[in-house]
Formats: sequence, C-alpha cells, structure tokens
Amino acid sequence: MRDRDQSVLSEILPPEERAIEAVVARYQRVAPAITRFARTLSGNDELQVRLGTQATSTDGTVVLDPGVFQTAYARSAPVTPSEVALTSALHEVIHLIATDFDEERPIPKEWLAFRDDADEDEDEGAPIPVGLFEFGEMDEDLVLPELSEEDIDFDEASDTDPDAVPLLHALNAIGGPAAEALFLSIEDARQERIHFNAYPGAGSVLRDLYRTSVGHAMGNARPLGQFALACFLIAGGHEDRDDVQRRLAPHVALAIDDAMAFMDPVAEIDDPWSVGTVALQLLSVAKLHNLVQEGAATSGQRGRKAEMEADSAAISESVDAVRIISPALANRDAYEQTRAAAQSVSAHQGKKGDAETAGDPATDQIMKVSTAPTVYLPTGQGGKLLVVDFPHTFATFSSEGRAMLDQASLDWGVAQRRVSGELYPLFLANQRRGLRSGFDAGDLSPYTPLLLGAGLYNRMFERRDLPSRRSYAVSLLVDGSASMLQPRGLGSRKAPWAMAAALLGAWTLAQLADELQIDFEIAIFNRSFATSSDDTEHSYREMRTRATAGLRQSQGGNAERLTRTVNHYVVKSFRDRWRASSDVLAGLFYTAAAPQDAALIARKNPRTAPPVSMFDKAANVDEFNVAHAAERLTAQRASHRMIIVLADGMTRGSVGALAETVANIERGGTTVLGIGIGDDTVRAAYSRAQVVEQPLTLATAMIDGVRSTLYRSIAESGSDVWWVHAGDRALETFTN
Repeated sequence: MRDRDQSVLSEILPPEERAIEAVVARYQRVAPAITRFARTLSGNDELQVRLGTQATSTDGTVVLDPGVFQTAYARSAPVTPSEVALTSALHEVIHLIATDFDEERPIPKEWLAFRDDADEDEDEGAPIPVGLFEFGEMDEDLVLPELSEEDIDFDEASDTDPDAVPLLHALNAIGGPAAEALFLSIEDARQERIHFNAYPGAGSVLRDLYRTSVGHAMGNARPLGQFALACFLIAGGHEDRDDVQRRLAPHVALAIDDAMAFMDPVAEIDDPWSVGTVALQLLSVAKLHNLVQEGAATSGQRGRKAEMEADSAAISESVDAVRIISPALANRDAYEQTRAAAQSVSAHQGKKGDAETAGDPATDQIMKVSTAPTVYLPTGQGGKLLVVDFPHTFATFSSEGRAMLDQASLDWGVAQRRVSGELYPLFLANQRRGLRSGFDAGDLSPYTPLLLGAGLYNRMFERRDLPSRRSYAVSLLVDGSASMLQPRGLGSRKAPWAMAAALLGAWTLAQLADELQIDFEIAIFNRSFATSSDDTEHSYREMRTRATAGLRQSQGGNAERLTRTVNHYVVKSFRDRWRASSDVLAGLFYTAAAPQDAALIARKNPRTAPPVSMFDKAANVDEFNVAHAAERLTAQRASHRMIIVLADGMTRGSVGALAETVANIERGGTTVLGIGIGDDTVRAAYSRAQVVEQPLTLATAMIDGVRSTLYRSIAESGSDVWWVHAGDRALETFTN
C-alpha cells in the first residue's frame, strides 16, 4: 500500500492536463535546470536545449520532442506532474547526448561465433558459444572484450577500411533484428543507470514510472519478451533480480540466472560495441533456453525472416511497454532520423536548420499555446487565451485608412474634434489633481478666475474632508470574426459596415479618452490561427499551413484545438501612447471598410501587406475575452472602470457563463456595456445592452455610453463640488 502522501498520477491529472500544451507548459518551468544539466553532461557551457518536432543533438543544440514527455503522463504512478516533467526531460537529454553509434568498425572476429551459420572449425580463434556458459572457466575478455589489432584486422588506414560498418548494421548482420532490438534496450538501461545515479530523486521517479507498467507487460509478453524486459530492468537498476524473477515463467527465470554473468558488468562499460557483445551473449542465452522462434518452425528464407521479425517484435513490444521510448533508442530507423536531423543543421555553413533554431511551425504553435494565460471564469471553467499584439504591419494602410475615417465620420455624423464636449472643463481639472475639489489648499485651480467671475464658486479653498481621488480606465473589445466584414444593409444597398463602424467608434472613443487623459485600451478578439505582431500576409499563410500540417501529423485530432485558438489581439494597450497606435488602427479601419480592396493588395504584394486573412470564420468565445479584459482593467487600479463589448452574434461558448462573468465583473465595480449589431441576444448576457442596426447608431452608442458613465461617476462623487451647478441639466439626463 502506498503512503498517504503519495498520489497516483492518473488520479490527480485530468485529461486536459495531459494535453500537449499543458505538458510543454510544465516542461518550461524546469527548462533552466534541464539546460544546466545538459551543459554539465556535455561539457559545453554554450549548449542550448530547445523543443522541436524532430528530436536531435548537435555540438551546440539539443532538441527535445515534447511528444515524448506526453506519454509519461499516461502512467498510473505515485508521482507528481512536476516530477514527471523534470524526470522525462532529464531522460531525453541523457539519451540524446549519450547516444552515438556512428563509429564504423570491421565486425569483431569474436562476434562471428554468434552467427547461426558459423562453422566451428572455420576460425579457430573465435570462441564457441557453448563455452560461454562454462561460468567457472569463462574468459573475462568475453564480457568486456578488448578490441586490439590482433582481434580486428585493421589496416593502415582504419578510417577508410572497406570492411568497416556502423554498429547497428553489424549487429543485424550477426544476430538479426532480435540482436539489434536487444542491444537498444540494454544500451537504454545502461545510459539511465550511469547518468541517473547522480540524481537519485529523479531516478526514483523513473523507477516508479516503469514499475507501474511491469506487471501488465510481463503478463502479455512472450517468453523472449519476458527475458528481454527482465534484462532491461536489471541492467538499468530499476528492479532487483529476485523481484523480477518472481514475475517470470520458470524457464525464463532460469535463463536470467545464466544471463547475470553478462549483465553484471554492463554499468561499467563505456563502449557501445562492447554493449553489442553483451547483447549477442544474452541472445545466445535465450536461444540456449529455447526462448526464440528463429529456426524453430521452418528453414526457408521467407519463414526464417518472419521468425526473426517476430523475435524482434517480442523484444521491442515488451520493453517499450515499460520504458519511456526515446527516439534515439527506439529502433534503427528512429536513430537514423535523429542523426540525419543533426547533420542537416550544419549541412550549409552559416545556415541554421529547424533543429538548431527550434523554428518548426508545429512546435512553435504548441509553445505559443502553452505559454498563453489560462483564464478562469466565475463558473470555475478555465481556458487558454492567446494574448498577442495586433500586427503592426496594418500601419501600411494608415494613409488610406485616415482618409476613409474622415469621410466616414462625415457620412455617419460622428464628430472628430473636441469629442469630449462639455465634459472637458468639468472633468479634466479633477482628473489631473485627483482631489475631490479640483485643487488642493493653497493651490488654485486654473479655472478659478472663470468660476469666481461666473458666480459658480463660493469658497476660495475647499475643505479636504473625505478626499476622493478619481481615476478612469476604459477597455473596448471588438469582435474580429469574418462575419463582421460581411456586407449588411445600409439604406438601399449593402456594405461591410459592422467592423468599420465599430472601429470608427473606437477611433472616436480613443480621441475622447486621449483628450480627457483617461487610460484606455482597444482589443480585437476572434478564434482562428493566431498571427504574430510582425506577420505579413505571406508569413501568416505560410506559418498557418505548415503548422496545421505538422500538428495534424503529430497530434491527430488535437490539431484543430491547437490551431483554431481563442485570440485576444491588443491594438492599443494601456501602456501605449495613442499616437503610436493610431496608424495601426487606421490601417485596420481601411481593411474593414474596404475588405475586397485590402484582400486584392494582399494577393498582389503578400510579403509587404498585412495579414488580412487573419479574420477567419470561426466561433468566438466572448466570456474568456471579457474576463481577461476585466483583469487587465482591474490592474490599472482606476476608481471608475468601463468595458464596451461589441459583437454581431452571441458567444459560441456558454451564454450562461458569459452572463455570470459580466455580472461578476460588475459586482467588482466595473461597468460593462454590450452592443449587439443586428443581434438582440446580447440582452441575455449584458444587463446594460443595446442593439444597433445602422453605423451611425453604433458609433454614437459607443461614445454616448462612455460619456454617460463619466457623468454618472461625477454625480456619484457628491453634490458640493465646484462644477455641479454648470452640469446639473446634463447630469440629470444621464443619471435618471
């Protein structure tokens, strides 16, 4: 029975926490420690450890496949997610750095005795396999063979020896696929035993991950598979010999007794060719105990090939059911892929490949999703929200956008100068001083002479009891789905006015807030493949295509979730100056007001045009965007806060969740105004809602909504302030 403080991983980790983006997020928390470990192991203080689709290792970079980590979280082991993140990453770094079978040598003569067709009289110098089991007289060199010039027929130019072959090819030639599979499992165990010894805590987590799968693997394994798995567990120090043998069939347990002489020294071997000798010795033990199929059923070439493949599969399937499979040690093809990826990095001098830059779009997208904030709703529901800066390349359309803004403001009757109107003299002095009276004792307001002359002020100094510092912040959220760009009724014709009118209102609202020195932000939200702040139409389309294809290949059905994300684009943040963001908003207005013209320009000049195809037809999830905007607004610590949400349809998430989110935000002191474009379902989620059918109504609704909130906040401050008499009529209009 496990201790009370231990938790089975499958019990504490819900399915969404085993998703690839959650796995990567946990890895990133331990990434600095992994990098330091990799640098120590390799002896290279400049080594970089990154994530990528293809795992590989070069002199300067180690690239880890995050998909390997994900399999570890499916184990029902008494470990925590953080422990798995650290241990699985250490595991991959160890195998990628320590695995190198590229050295070519002639096949050692002592290996020839392990061939099934070897003639005992053919080579007197070769040991006889049967003699390997005379344990009392066994030559120590058979366990730790010392390869010398006498044993291996080197010539004067060994590097170009025509008989030299890679290790895995040599093993396959002598012992077939079974010898190759057995070698990879023993080498895997050897590397883990040597390198995890310095980290006993991580080693214990690895043992726990393995032990939970041993019983099931042993129960389903053939005798040869049981033998190979037992050798793997003992050689890696994951299980004691006695404990393993109690799980084995009796004749397999006897084979382990004979195999121990060859496995005991494995941890001291530092040459993979010597590990290859051990693998051949262990395979001979298995053959001696009739654990293999090879040669048992048929002598035909096709039949022998099928038997050899069956033996190899028995070894691989049993060991792979327990170990964390590293691409470098999975099989020969996987090993060669990792080496080929490493070679491609330096194939062209001065040119960095994907492995070095970790720039493959599929992994970049996973990284982007994993680093996105998780937004929690009052209902307890949580979800990822990609928060990025809106592409600044839209500023290339700024001149056209400004001209169209001027024309639209005239056509739709939206003032563009002094939009603050009567609010300015009533509001700005208080805003600047932040005091209840508009000025401190001894510090006259700049409006004092005017007020005194008009008879609107009775005292030179206001008493300072109950001081109230008023500050304001406004957040505008605009639906950025493709439906906002579709033509709608505009008098006797149709035009794509929805987003254009919203952006004209945003532009006018920005002018109002800038004049009154109110902190404000503007954001666009949609659900599609997220763009980057410096994307052009060409780079956006290319990244979307490559990322989608890569994720479909590596993540299957999860690719849709990873590529059609919930996005929150910040056009103008609270910290940005309005002047610096105005060109981007103007360019966006041109795209919204003339979408066909913008699309035509993007097709002709995709490398310079902004990513106009980012406005995809996708279902928005409004509640996460509203909740995140409220968090940022609250962080401004303004005494009066307002959110305006503009969309042409209801959330595709949950109307109930959106309504509860809005209500919770308003209970926190923030005013939320929902404006629906031709869609009255907005009233179901927003207590303050308005439905508009024409662009003039939309733009003025946005501005009047902010003005009314500002008036209301001024009225709530008290009736004895200096400007009340001048604004009584306006205040009555907006507060009643």
